[in-house]
Amino acid sequence: MANPQPCRPKPVQCGSQPPPERPRQVTVVGFFKSSSFQIAKSTAESLKNNYPSKFEEPIIVPLQEFAWDQYLQEKKRELKSETWEYSSHVMCFVNDQLLGDAFDLQTWAHKVWDIVDTKPSALYEALTLDYSTKFLRDTKHDFVFLDISIDISPIGRLVFELYCDACPKTCKNFQVLCTGKAGYSQSGIKLHYKGSIFHRIVRNGWIQGGDIVAGKGDNGESIYGPTFEGN
Repeated sequence: MANPQPCRPKPVQCGSQPPPERPRQVTVVGFFKSSSFQIAKSTAESLKNNYPSKFEEPIIVPLQEFAWDQYLQEKKRELKSETWEYSSHVMCFVNDQLLGDAFDLQTWAHKVWDIVDTKPSALYEALTLDYSTKFLRDTKHDFVFLDISIDISPIGRLVFELYCDACPKTCKNFQVLCTGKAGYSQSGIKLHYKGSIFHRIVRNGWIQGGDIVAGKGDNGESIYGPTFEGN
């Protein structure tokens, strides 16, 4: 019969190893035509380039003006409709936690990660122009505008994005009526939105217009004739 082996004490562990730190995720959301959006974008990219193991690829979300305004309203609702004003055109997040605007991101990158931004403001203006041009071109959509007045007092400009890829004929009609290039219809109607009115306005909802014949919403004219099959 074999002699029993003596019990050997197991080595005492001083403590379990902490889990590895997960890389940080920087998210930049903002108005695509704002230079502050470019500043935040550049700072987020610098963090990733200088600390590739500490940061994920930044998430960059450019928004058009109406989408940015809607985004701000959604953020306000997340704060339970408390009074909240935000004057910047960009929001920066680290791991889904709001850090602040482009300046706040720059400050955090400098103090915590020793990232110093030496780009002049003129360079950011040029970057903004180039980025905006490419952003709009990549949408493959056309953009038109209407200058709006109350009586004879100008109050601002409405910019429309036309989804030409989805409704080319309808978009062409709207575009030409904005420019007035079609002249007059066979019935003598000037094919132009200039001087026409919004016949219905729903507060916090929508506006309706486009009746270039009587301005009542029950008539109209297109560059194709009185009616056309929309597409």
